[in-house]
Amino acid sequence: MNIYLKEFLKRGFMFSGLGPVTAAIVFFIITLFEINFQLSATQLLIAIISTYFLAFIQAGASVFNQIEHFSVPKALACHFSTLYAAYLICYLINSWIPFNITVIIIFSLIFIVTFFIIWTTVFITVRHLSRKLNKNLSKII
Repeated sequence: MNIYLKEFLKRGFMFSGLGPVTAAIVFFIITLFEINFQLSATQLLIAIISTYFLAFIQAGASVFNQIEHFSVPKALACHFSTLYAAYLICYLINSWIPFNITVIIIFSLIFIVTFFIIWTTVFITVRHLSRKLNKNLSKII
């Protein structure tokens, strides 16, 4: 089995349990503010399974950034497309956003902006730390 696939699965299984926990916390917070909040057993089951899947994919997709023969744009594209598909499917399945083209476009724009803000922040931070470490290593050598 490919080492990256193994790593994807390992990361996914390690963190996938956080999805249902997050869903439970969100539902709890909603009940604090909305007195008539109700979920059917089917809705709850779908929420648990889909958030498990979402957390699995999100954790596993971090492996794309560590595939050495991937260029930065290729790793970014793989990471983005995997997360986008997982989030969109999860949100639509749970009816957290309606299946409406206008809403999907708004969701997509928000997702794109948020993804690139987070990715740029991480990229700049890692680049800064790498330069600092290289500078410290060059002093030692």
